[in-house]
Amino acid sequence: MNMKLKATHVDIDDRVRDYVQEKVDMLEKYLGDTAVVNCDVELGRSVGGQNKGDIYRAEINLRIPREVLRVEKTASDIFKAIDKVKDHLVEVIVSKREKVRDLKRRKQAVSKFAV
Repeated sequence: MNMKLKATHVDIDDRVRDYVQEKVDMLEKYLGDTAVVNCDVELGRSVGGQNKGDIYRAEINLRIPREVLRVEKTASDIFKAIDKVKDHLVEVIVSKREKVRDLKRRKQAVSKFAV
């Protein structure tokens, strides 16, 4: 899968890069034969504001044909943020896949009933 990694206000070392690549590669089993056009991953850190300490943000934009799946999560640790965003994206992918499957089943049921 073609992945672009962008970092905002945070330094990304090889350990984090490999961790992100591992999590993104796990998404392929949920996508099945769906062709992924592009996968953009952005990691960032927010300092200040009302939250004390560092708040890490992970965002994934997954471009598939006719749709863009976007998920963003925050956590106190960069690895926790990556895990959260991956888990939520899996839920979104499974939900979309089930929705398409149900629409195909309804279409077949209507065509059988109409005959």
